[in-house]
Amino acid sequence: MRRLAVLGASGHGKVVAETALQCGWESIVFFDDAWPEVQINGSWAIVGNTQALIQQLSEFDGVLVGIGNNHVRLEKVRQLKTLNAPLATLVHPAAVVSNTVLLGAGSVVFAGAVIQIDSQLGEACIVNTRASVDHDCSLSDGVHICPGATLAGGVTVAEASWVGIGACIKQLVNIGSNATIGGGAAVIRDVPCGQTVIGVPARSLY
Repeated sequence: MRRLAVLGASGHGKVVAETALQCGWESIVFFDDAWPEVQINGSWAIVGNTQALIQQLSEFDGVLVGIGNNHVRLEKVRQLKTLNAPLATLVHPAAVVSNTVLLGAGSVVFAGAVIQIDSQLGEACIVNTRASVDHDCSLSDGVHICPGATLAGGVTVAEASWVGIGACIKQLVNIGSNATIGGGAAVIRDVPCGQTVIGVPARSLY
């Protein structure tokens, strides 16, 4: 029986677990640092915290971090990587991903998402439900492309940046690290590191 440990018992974690079942994983076990105060996530029991998972790594065929916060997810993935944890990667069977795409360890691609030819994803990325990443895009570690967001060809998104629900990014635009693209924004020019942009066309919030 293939067993997958999911660190992070949240709504996002539940989608990770459901995707894993669709991908053929037979047993899902949750861990969360809110344990033992929180002991259930939907239909799954939470059996321990990060330290408990570390102690039980040898019992699992794969590990995924199901935490939506980019910085926390990336920190946990890097911690697990130093321990040689068997970091898994998930692609929902209802997603369309070119066989030329490179997916980093710990990344997930959810139902309805499309990732086109010669794109690259780093570690711990999320391409969420019905998001679209066109040809030759580059997503660095810890990036989250939210549901329904669209990246045109050749877009670069640097580490730990967030592209909000339904946002659109024009071709060849560069998004700096730790940036936030607001929901529904239309980004037509580069976004500097750490900046939050909103609106149509997108403008800096600060």
